[in-house]
Amino acid sequence: MGMLTWLPPYRVALELHGQVPGDFVAGPGYEVLISERFAQAFRAEGLTGLLGFNPVEMVRVRRKRKGPSPHAVPSYFAVTACFGQGAVDAARSRIRRSEPITCPECRSAGVDSVHGFALEPGTWQGEDVFRPRGKRGSLVVSERFAEFVQRHGFTNLKLTPTEEYVWDPDGKGPPAATQATPT
Repeated sequence: MGMLTWLPPYRVALELHGQVPGDFVAGPGYEVLISERFAQAFRAEGLTGLLGFNPVEMVRVRRKRKGPSPHAVPSYFAVTACFGQGAVDAARSRIRRSEPITCPECRSAGVDSVHGFALEPGTWQGEDVFRPRGKRGSLVVSERFAEFVQRHGFTNLKLTPTEEYVWDPDGKGPPAATQATPT
C-alpha cells in the first residue's frame, strides 16, 4: 500500500519561491526532483538509495514572489528514495502514537507526533538516502550524504539530525515519559 507511482511522461510546472531554482525539489507522491548537477555528482561519488533518474520536461516556471524571471532553469530528474530496511527504534524514539504498532514490517501505526527518533541497531543497510520502516514519510540520509551536500553546496535541502527532528502538526507535544513501576 502506498501512494500512486508517477508515470511518464514526466512534465512539471515549477513554482519558484526564491531567486533561483534549487537542486532538490519536492515532487508528487514519493518522488523528488534533483538538478542535473546533483544527479551527476551523486552518480560520480557512488552514493546509493535514489532510484529512477528519469528526465523531466519543464513545461512552465512561475515565480511565487515578485522579481525577474529566472534566466536559466537547470534540467531535472525525477527520483524516488528507496524503502530501506532501517527501522525506527520504538524504545529509543520520542514518538506519540494513538494506537500500538501491529505490523513489525511497516511499524507506522497511529503516529500523532515525532520529537526525535533513532534507528534500531543493525537494521540500516548502508543506503545514503532511504525511507525507514516506521517513518515512511521522511527521507533519512547518511553522514556521507550530508557531507556530499555541504561539499557541493547543493540548495533547497534542510538536513536535520534524526534526534532533533520534530513533526507535530496538532501541537500534541512529545510523548509522556515512561514511568518506572516501583518494586
